[in-house]
Amino acid sequence: MSLPLNLKDWIAPERTALLIVDMQTDFASPEGAAGCWGLDLSTVPAALAAAERLAEAARAAEVPVVFAGLFTTPETDSAAWNERMRRRGGDPSIDAALCRADEAGSAFVGPKPQAGELVIRKTRYSAFWDTDLDARLKVLGVDTLVIAGLTTECCVDGTARDAFNLDYHVFVAADACAAYEPDLHAGALKMLDLNTAILTDSASVAAAWSA
Repeated sequence: MSLPLNLKDWIAPERTALLIVDMQTDFASPEGAAGCWGLDLSTVPAALAAAERLAEAARAAEVPVVFAGLFTTPETDSAAWNERMRRRGGDPSIDAALCRADEAGSAFVGPKPQAGELVIRKTRYSAFWDTDLDARLKVLGVDTLVIAGLTTECCVDGTARDAFNLDYHVFVAADACAAYEPDLHAGALKMLDLNTAILTDSASVAAAWSA
C-alpha cells in the first residue's frame, strides 16, 4: 500500500490513540459464537496478529492503546435487534447472547489490555454509542485514531463513522481488521476509504511510530 510521506505527522504519538474493536472470543475463536455458527474465521488470525503488532508498536511509542469490546446482559439487549433477528428467522434467546459480560465469549483474544489501559464496554456496534469514549479521548488530547478490529463491515465501520462525525482523524489498519466474507471486508474498506477514513496497514503505522 502506497502511503503519504507525512503519515508520521498525521499519526504522531502525542495526538493519536490505537483503538482495538471487538477482538473477543465470540467473534474471533472457533469455540466462540461465530465459530459455533459455522462462520469462516480463516482471515481472523492474521488480523489478530497484525493488531498485536500494532499494540506493541503503540506501547513502545507511548501511544495510548484503547480496547473496545461488546459486553452484553439481558438488560442491555436491544428489542429492535431481537425483533430483527426473529423476522429473519433466528432465535434471539440463542443468537442474541453475544459476548455476555463476565462469560468466556466476551474475553479479549489476540491483543489484550495491559494494566492501566482503557477498556470501553459497549452494548451496540459503535464504541462511541452510549459510552464515555469521546470524553476519555479528549482528556488524553487525542484527535486521531488508528482503528483495528472485528468485523470490518460492522463494528469497525460503525466506530469509524462515529469517530469521523465527532471530528476525529480516522485511520483504519486494513490488515488488522477482518470479516467473515472477503467481499464484505473489501467492500467495507472501500466505503471507509471513500467516506470516513484513510486506509493504512500495520507495518506502515508501526514504522511511522518508530521513526
